Parts: sequence; structure tokens; C-alpha cells
Amino acid sequence: MTGTIAHDPPPTAGGRQGAPLIVTEDTELLDDLLRLCAAAGATPEVHHSMPLTPHATPSAPSGTATSPASPASGRRTGWETAPLVLVGDDAARRVRGAARRRAVVLVGRDQDDSGIWQRAVEIGADHVLMLPDGEQWLVDRIADVAEGVGRPALTVGVIGGRGGAGASTLACALAVTSAREGLRSLLVDADPMGGGLDVLLGGETADGLRWPAFAASRGRVGGGALEESLPELHSLRVLSWDRGDCVAVPAQAVRAVLAAARRRGGTVVVDLPRRIDDGVAEVLAQLDIGILVVPAELRAVAAAGRVAAAVGMVLRDLRVAVRGPYASGLDDREVARLLGLPLVGEVPVESGLLRATESKRPPGTPSRGPLARFCRGFWERALAETDGRGVSGS
Repeated sequence: MTGTIAHDPPPTAGGRQGAPLIVTEDTELLDDLLRLCAAAGATPEVHHSMPLTPHATPSAPSGTATSPASPASGRRTGWETAPLVLVGDDAARRVRGAARRRAVVLVGRDQDDSGIWQRAVEIGADHVLMLPDGEQWLVDRIADVAEGVGRPALTVGVIGGRGGAGASTLACALAVTSAREGLRSLLVDADPMGGGLDVLLGGETADGLRWPAFAASRGRVGGGALEESLPELHSLRVLSWDRGDCVAVPAQAVRAVLAAARRRGGTVVVDLPRRIDDGVAEVLAQLDIGILVVPAELRAVAAAGRVAAAVGMVLRDLRVAVRGPYASGLDDREVARLLGLPLVGEVPVESGLLRATESKRPPGTPSRGPLARFCRGFWERALAETDGRGVSGS
């Protein structure tokens, strides 16, 4: 169980790496926290009470006490400088007089202890976390610290309202445009039956890992290691499928891989299948925006309505992009009205797109073409909307 008191802890300032601080005398709790730090790739500092100097005792062994901070020393303590502070419930009383700061998590085990919320308020904790239920949340948070994460990537999913709607083409064009604008960009192929987006980008023989290589992942995946392991095509990284037997990637692995991708910042574009299984649900849960691509014909609108109903159960921000030609009585606004979704716009028809794909030029490659202009306009609006959250560039 986890619970927020005020706000989630902020990312490490300026993207700097740092060691989380653990404050506890509970040896069993300390063992658990050290195990979770190891799973997240972080080496913490451990203190039994307020640390004396910043980062003074790296990975202090269990049973080694430290002295309280000296206000007269004039030095900033590890309590003030650590990017993340994990306070065991046993230590709440000992840190009660510490300077208030963000990124403090009070960690306990007793699910029935209602008093923990009062103690969290007393020490100014942002979050109350109960083990073992909150372990995955805590591993992800520690991993953010370990990787020096800045702002998470703006993550956009593209899904077709019916087969042949052009969702893969739009997903590729969005990723290519993002990379051309100088953002760190990752294109994720979440459809194992789609033939592989690396093929659409002309990189089916490019060196790098594909989805089956991550099927055995159970814990955290490092964002930097993920990025370096993937094929680089047209200035962006691509996670696609190989041409071997279809391998089922567990939902836990999908969650870990996409979380790692988001930690790298920039933009992540996901090409989604129309069927919703556990793995796709994990992807939907991490999307900021979904785009439903719908051909402007009545049967396609009816099919898209069913897709929208399923996706909307997980994804809050789903929008529609309409692709012509238009059936009689339909235009892009009418399609959006029938589906009850906000309109992204009309996906333009780009002449020569098939020939360009055959010549290994990906969708959106002509920077002044109508598809590239559409994608550039989308990114400008989406980035402006999320400016309060921000997106990290390259």
C-alpha cells in the first residue's frame, strides 16, 4: 500500500545522480530497503538517526549508529542533500525536528497502524509506503534517483480504429518528426503480429535487441542500457519484433521496459494493437496521450467506437485523428462527435508514401511534407500542454 500526503517526490534536481538516504534502526526493514535499492541499481547511505554530513557514511552496515546533525556546524547534512530519503517508521520520532524538505517517504509494515499518517505529517513526508505491497513503486522511485532522471518522456500511443487505419504509419512519422526536432526519441512496436516497425523504417537487419530479448525481464530495466541496446534508425531508437516465432512478453516485463524508456526523457511513441491484453494494458497505463486513427467511413467509426470503449477503461486522454477520403455526410469533426473524443486533426494523404517506404525512407521523412507538418503541429501542441510537467530533450 502507498499513499500520498501532499505530492510525489520530485526527480533529482537537474538530472544529477545521487544516493538515496535510509534512516532506520529496524534491521529487518533495513534488509528489505537494501534489497530494493539493489534491485533498482542504487547504493544508499544508511543512518540510524540524522546524518552529520552529506554522504558521510555510504552504505553503513546494519548496527552502526551515526550522530545527529550539528546545527552549529554550518554544513548541509545528507538529510538536506539526498535526492530521496526513506525513513523507517521506527525512526520517525528521531527525525521529527529535521528541516522540512521534499522527497521524504515514511516506510512501515503494519497495515493496521493508522497512526503512521500522523507521524508522516509530523516529519513532513510526501508519501507513506507499506511493505511489501509498495515494493514496485519504491523500486521505480529509487531507480529514478539511480539514473539521475530528469523529466519523464512524453509518451504517446497510436492505435487503429480498425485494421488498415494507418496507425503504424502515423506512429513512425511521429517518432521520425520528434527525432528531427532534436528530442531523444524512442519508437516502440507493441504489436507482435504487425510485421515489425523496423521493417517499415528499413532497418530489419540493423543490430540491436528486439522484444523477445526482454521476455525474461522480471525486475528493473536500466534506461541507459535499454537505449544503448536497441537499433538506431533515422536518429531514433526502435524496439520492435524479430522475424522468429512469436514470443509472449509478460506484462511485468512490458511494464519494466516502458518505465525504463520513460525515465530517459524526450518522447516515446508506441504503436498499439487493437486487442487489449495484460501487456497492452501495462502500456496504456503509462501513456500520456492516446491517438485513435479512424478512416472516415461509417463501418470504421463503428469499429473505432468499440476500440475506444476498451482503451478508455485504462487511458484517460484518448483523442481521434481522422483519415480520408470521407464518406458522404462525414468530416473530421463529425467523426470526433460520433466517437465523443477530442479531435487531433485530419491525417493528411502524402503522395509517394508507398514508394518512399519501398525505398527505405520512413513515413514523415520529407520534412516539409504534409505528414511531417501534421506531426510537427501535434508535438508543438502536446508539448505546450504538458509544459508544466516538461519533457527532457537529448
